[in-house]
Amino acid sequence: MPSNSTRPQGTAPVATDAPSAPRGYRAVFAVREFRAVFAAHLLSLLGVVVSELALTVLVYGLTGSPLLSALTFALGFLPYLVGGTLFAGVADRYPARRVLVTCDLICAVCVAFMVLPGTPVGALLALRCLVASVSPVFTGTRMAALTDILGEGELFVLGRSLLRIVSQSALMTGFGVGGVLLAALSPRGAITITAGTFLCSAALLRFGTRDRPARSAGERGGALFRESLSGARAVFGDRRVRALMLLFWLPALFVVAPEALAAPYADEAGLGPAALGLLMCAMPVGHIAAELYVGSRLSPRLRSRLVLPVAALGLLPLLLYALRPGMALTLAALALAGVGAAYNIGLDQWFVDAVPEELRGRAMTLLTAGLMTLQGVGMALAGLAAEFVPVHVVVAGAGLVGTLCVLPLIAEIRRTAPGREEPRTEVRDGEDRQVPHG
Repeated sequence: MPSNSTRPQGTAPVATDAPSAPRGYRAVFAVREFRAVFAAHLLSLLGVVVSELALTVLVYGLTGSPLLSALTFALGFLPYLVGGTLFAGVADRYPARRVLVTCDLICAVCVAFMVLPGTPVGALLALRCLVASVSPVFTGTRMAALTDILGEGELFVLGRSLLRIVSQSALMTGFGVGGVLLAALSPRGAITITAGTFLCSAALLRFGTRDRPARSAGERGGALFRESLSGARAVFGDRRVRALMLLFWLPALFVVAPEALAAPYADEAGLGPAALGLLMCAMPVGHIAAELYVGSRLSPRLRSRLVLPVAALGLLPLLLYALRPGMALTLAALALAGVGAAYNIGLDQWFVDAVPEELRGRAMTLLTAGLMTLQGVGMALAGLAAEFVPVHVVVAGAGLVGTLCVLPLIAEIRRTAPGREEPRTEVRDGEDRQVPHG
């Protein structure tokens, strides 16, 4: 890994070896700007999760249609690809703080319109799409901004790890919080509260982070879409960046199968509602535990060495489903599959090292958009397959097929290791050109 001997002006200092300097996750929280970003992430994420649940209940109450209710939830995934592709240029073209605050304000306005009495169902779904289209731009911009706040080395990796941990935790707690709110308030009342979370997130980012210049001046005057698409071509045209991005995406495409099919699997196995809750929690618990251990106990060198072996083995625990195991073994398989996701910590460092700074915002926006889109596709494919074959076979098949897809990708990443890559494409002033690595 290249050392982080230089850092952009305004970047937070990295941890040192002085005895008094905080280490690990404590060093990340010692950076004031990161504390603001972390709190804003928590608030906006809870807002998204609670609004998803409340809006689904609201649409079902208005229409009585299970299809429209399910479509409301699915719309959280589908627009990611469009928003992440067409608007990716925003992440590099404008100052990060302005982009982040604007995204939060757009979400708050959308949510405010959702709670207006008489808003038709079509408008509710359109507003849901708009929020989902903004999300990849927000997430990609924030990921790129972390390299300014924390530097490009150890602190960035641990900061990304903490945000992932919060995301996994929110999946377990957000729906619980939403359920409590819906028990005490109407769906519109619960959605109104989420507007407040977006506004608080915007305030934290506006007053808790520094105003830094845009990464790339770009072309003004309506060239945003062209700039976004040229950035996408440059990102995917770089052989190593493309392979690293696929290593984020492919395991996620297959690992969602057991979560997508948790309810039919519990029914197939004769398990009760309590077991369904455990099945949904097991994988996030494994992921959080592994992420905390890898981030706090392992050195950057060891994390890097574990990326490819863990990615290769991460989906294999799902093969236990083929045996139709009891509850204990099923939970163990899911927890181990969650543990396998810890390879992302080392992969984060590889990715930020491989992407040119002027493309970083667009690359990370595309990374987020593809990740969410493929998770939605994976859930849909798992459900489609379960219409024809037993659920336990579908989950085991996802583990097998996913592993077979990841193995050649790992070989490609080895071939493109630093010092062995082909020239990569860099975009400057709207033109593509080839530059050597290093």
